[in-house]
Amino acid sequence: MDILTNILAAFGLSGSAGLNAYLPLLVVALTARFTNLIQLSSPWDVLESWWVIGVLLVLLVIEFFADKTPAVNHVNDVIQTFVRPTAGAIVFAASTGVADLDPVVAVILGLLVAGSVHAAKSVVVRPVVTATTGGVANPVVSLAEDFTALIISILAVVVPVLISAVIILVTAFIIWWLWRRAARAPAHSR
Repeated sequence: MDILTNILAAFGLSGSAGLNAYLPLLVVALTARFTNLIQLSSPWDVLESWWVIGVLLVLLVIEFFADKTPAVNHVNDVIQTFVRPTAGAIVFAASTGVADLDPVVAVILGLLVAGSVHAAKSVVVRPVVTATTGGVANPVVSLAEDFTALIISILAVVVPVLISAVIILVTAFIIWWLWRRAARAPAHSR
């Protein structure tokens, strides 16, 4: 089950990297550093270091404001054409570290997922928004993309834990229900 959840999380994280390169990397770095939800193996465990977390925060702030500034956002999208797929590859490979998945396959999958999301965003969605609103809605759309990337990244990490908790609770409820039913059965047969 760990292998499947890691691979599903990797797809979610690399997809969100197509919207914002630094948020999923930061979510993985902070989650690995402060919880046991993600265990990064070498060489990806470098993401947990304070200097990498600091660089990711600085890059996140720069990208946040660049993507909301008219005209600069288009230059940012060109630069991010290389950065987002790379971030997707890193986060995919890092989050499938315990899975028995060839690292080359993981990197390629991350590149494809993040690159596809980025292409859809920068080639289809953003030009339509710019053309229909004269660029006025671009900061709002950018903020929505950042929020979506954050939520998807968090869910990609947390949902496997939530699913496990639900399975435990449902199993406990079924056992309790069967136990109560078995305890009442002799009383009803008298």
